[in-house]
Amino acid sequence: MKKLVAVAPRVAALVEYQDRPLQAHEVRIRVQFGAPKHGTEVVDFRGVSPFIDEAFSSEWNLFVPRAEGEPRGIEFGNFTLGNMVVGTVEEKGDQVTQYQLGDRVCTYGPLQETVIVNGVDNYKLRHMPEGAAWQNAVCYDPAQFAMSGVRDGNVRVGDVVVVIGLGAIGQIAVQLAKGAGTALVIGVDPLAHRGEIACKHGADVALDPTTCDLGLEIKRLTDKRGADVIIETSGNAQALQASLRGLAYGGTISYVAFAKPFPEGFNLGREAHFNNARIVFSRACSEPNPDYPRWNRKRIEDSCWQLLMNGYLDCRDLIDPVVAFSDSAESYMRFVDQHPELSIKMGVTF
Repeated sequence: MKKLVAVAPRVAALVEYQDRPLQAHEVRIRVQFGAPKHGTEVVDFRGVSPFIDEAFSSEWNLFVPRAEGEPRGIEFGNFTLGNMVVGTVEEKGDQVTQYQLGDRVCTYGPLQETVIVNGVDNYKLRHMPEGAAWQNAVCYDPAQFAMSGVRDGNVRVGDVVVVIGLGAIGQIAVQLAKGAGTALVIGVDPLAHRGEIACKHGADVALDPTTCDLGLEIKRLTDKRGADVIIETSGNAQALQASLRGLAYGGTISYVAFAKPFPEGFNLGREAHFNNARIVFSRACSEPNPDYPRWNRKRIEDSCWQLLMNGYLDCRDLIDPVVAFSDSAESYMRFVDQHPELSIKMGVTF
């Protein structure tokens, strides 16, 4: 059997492995479909993540150097790639009662032929309803960050909302913002194909930021008022600068991206100073979240799963391209790392 591994920075390969025996509380899943994570995972894959040589201290709430002799946060050669998998339960431990052999399930897991996970009181191991699309299931993770971005931006009925970056998170944010009763949803991405999909699923307008003054164009589309909420998923410095120009006075930028260091020239003067901009950093898996205790990570996950499985969210167009597992190493390097503009979210079939 094989699994997809980062054997060196920016180098993926299929590597053979052998499964271990199950423990009493575990299930073994035969994987049928899967998807990687295009955001933070690719930062790790490129070897530029702060988690490699630093650890995030929950005591201090900041990054601190790893102790001498402590293993690095990412060890190439052992770093399995992948985020979500869909498959069937082919074996279960004696303590497992919630899942039966043959059950179709979705869970977090790497891109490999079998995945072993806890099968006792594990809400992250989800039963797939009959007829549910696997493409929706593998968007379980990005849907959570999209939902948090919309909620943390305090999107309300009648608002003008701009979503910058139309990858999976941005595309789902468009659908959620439109469903919230907003007056106008503007999708922003330099790729026309992504803009077309966003308009198919709720965006009223799609803008290419490379062909216009984005901040000014947002003001033109809103009778000079600007956007009430801008959801920024791209992590691009120019995108945040344009957001500050296109934001309505007192509006909110919900910053979802895991940004890289900004280059010289980023300016928090100018429009940021005059527009009384509010920037909130949104991360679904940070606990407690701003609406705790009413909302916690489990409630976010439960809500997203329901919206994905009942078809309220439609992610079938977002899984593009779909590649065979046998080709996944070359495809990961091409579509996720080297040319992310050629994909929205890569799907893998086994």
